[in-house]
Amino acid sequence: MILLLSYIIIINTVSFHLYRIDKKRAEHGEFRIPEYILLGVAFLGGALGAFCAMHEYRHKTLHTAFTIGVPIALAVWTILVAWTIIHCFVTL
Repeated sequence: MILLLSYIIIINTVSFHLYRIDKKRAEHGEFRIPEYILLGVAFLGGALGAFCAMHEYRHKTLHTAFTIGVPIALAVWTILVAWTIIHCFVTL
């Protein structure tokens, strides 16, 4: 359980910062982080960080893949984590 929560915290922190970095690079016309990396991190568990960064920095909010994909990933991860937590407490 601690390992899962640690993973969730780390991946969401990384995801948030990747979106922030990409936004700053976009503003300065620099090399961007590929979209498949940004979406991939969200689907690997960083959906909450991605969602928060999208709204905090107004980044990728007009891209359908992000406006649909990130909330779907967030819903899936919320269900998985909730199920895991419930399952751990029921089996105690």
